[in-house]
Amino acid sequence: MKAALFFGKEDIRVEEIPDPGRPGPGQVKLRNAYSGICGSDLHFYYYPEALPWDVHQAHPLTGATLPQVLGHEFSGTVVDIGAGVTDVKIGDRAAVFPLAVSCGECVACRRGLPFSCRMMASVGASAPGGGLSEFTTVDASALHLLPDNVDLRMGALVEPMSVGWHAVARTGVDSGGTALIAGAGPIGIGAWFAFKARGVEKVLVSEPSADRRAIITALGATVVDPVNEDLAAAVAEFTGGAGVDVAVEAAGAGPAITAALASLAPGGRVVVVSLHEHPMEFNPTLLMMGETEIVGAVGYKPEEFDAVIAAMANGIYDTTGWVEEIPLTGVVDAIHALRNGTGAKVLIRSN
Repeated sequence: MKAALFFGKEDIRVEEIPDPGRPGPGQVKLRNAYSGICGSDLHFYYYPEALPWDVHQAHPLTGATLPQVLGHEFSGTVVDIGAGVTDVKIGDRAAVFPLAVSCGECVACRRGLPFSCRMMASVGASAPGGGLSEFTTVDASALHLLPDNVDLRMGALVEPMSVGWHAVARTGVDSGGTALIAGAGPIGIGAWFAFKARGVEKVLVSEPSADRRAIITALGATVVDPVNEDLAAAVAEFTGGAGVDVAVEAAGAGPAITAALASLAPGGRVVVVSLHEHPMEFNPTLLMMGETEIVGAVGYKPEEFDAVIAAMANGIYDTTGWVEEIPLTGVVDAIHALRNGTGAKVLIRSN
């Protein structure tokens, strides 16, 4: 079968690999349908040396070694079932919760934060298998079944939309509140849908890319260009001078955090959900004078996967204009295009 394999820094190849065969006890075999490319894949591709383990050695928890099948945002159909699996049947369609294992011993794990474990391993990154292949085997417990009105294309978006959902949950905003989103890439778009699902309709989106502004404007968002327009003035007009209750920083740029902090009402909160390649400077007086705060958000909880699927079934999510499909052979070109800021969400057809 064909698969996209990561061999090392800036080296991904689509090659023939053995079919995974029959699933083991507690596992299922999936015919993969779609797999998304995300910011962490780009980070993995361009900066593997920044990861907390040496990718050229076996992962300390999973034993996974290079070349690694990629693809952690994926959906598929069950085609075989291992011994002991009773809650899943052949023909079920599902999104895959990719967290494979965490160490279970560090402070993060003891506090119930497995995505903050430095040894956390994910299917499609640091554990065997992945969505960028025709078939894969995963634990049956990783499957989140899709209702009839949520197709496999939408199912592959459950993982990235859950990242945005978790970030919005971390804001603590109530229905009727106001929000700013910095960055209209896939996670920013996911945050916009998550705010809508929580009853937060008054959301301003800051995005320097004209293409991405057009994409999220077409979905119904109110958008500002932070480079050529006055963001502070836009926030003041949007909120009657009060500032926003919360902000989600999904841009991966230090100035976006600084601008988000300056946009907050007293007591507000900025949630950082993006990977930053460079450090930043800011004046902490901004926090002190307004009793505002910055918090991080990484990953998601299993129940947030289910909440996103339920919201999809209820028609909250719309993929019009921001989701592109390409064949498996186009994965490297897709990574390069996303690195250059072209497009929004790319789904790779695995079959």
